[in-house]
Amino acid sequence: MTTSPLPAHETPADEAEGRAVQDRLRGRVILDEAGPEAGTGLVTGVDVAYDDVKDVVVAAAVVLDAVTLETVDEATAVGRITFPYVPGLLAFREIPTALEALEGLSVDPGLVICDGYGLAHPRRFGLASHLGVLTGLPVIGVGKNPFTFTYEAPGPRRGDFSPLLDGEEVVGRALRTQENTNPVFVSVGHRISLDNACAHTLRLAGRFRQPESTRRADALCRQTLREATA
Repeated sequence: MTTSPLPAHETPADEAEGRAVQDRLRGRVILDEAGPEAGTGLVTGVDVAYDDVKDVVVAAAVVLDAVTLETVDEATAVGRITFPYVPGLLAFREIPTALEALEGLSVDPGLVICDGYGLAHPRRFGLASHLGVLTGLPVIGVGKNPFTFTYEAPGPRRGDFSPLLDGEEVVGRALRTQENTNPVFVSVGHRISLDNACAHTLRLAGRFRQPESTRRADALCRQTLREATA
């Protein structure tokens, strides 16, 4: 896969520069496209894991057939942590290795789903938006917690949802993917609508709380991290 690598001058030297980079790139996020129809084409889960003690970061990209959920391709990348842990700036720890994993795929990723956030971010530019702008791909963020935002509990049934709010601004949705489980938190990253992002998330979360793309990327990521730090 061909991506546009993060320009050297856009790699932040400190927190202030990182926030400035996010503010500049945020203007490139495309929010007026519906994105691919749920249940069609390919979907790719991307996940990242760290070992801060050994200064190792790994990323995994797993491509699924959106109809059958069969694994079509997968790739991993191992790197060094080049940016400190700063809430709201985690993408700078993850982007280089995530891009490398995506570049290692032998097929077009199609729709990318990150274990993280897109517009549901203090500067409206989380990992899903960052990856989308750099690659040009449609990207969704599906997080396990609401980050710093608020929401009312959605109804108990699969598919029920409620808005994820920053004050009165809707930045995503709390989406119930399974009955009697906590919701996941869906936000637009790039080139997809929120309705469609939720439709994809539900279709991919047929048996478990998280999308199958995330589950497989997480498993591959953990395995790769164990091997890299053994």
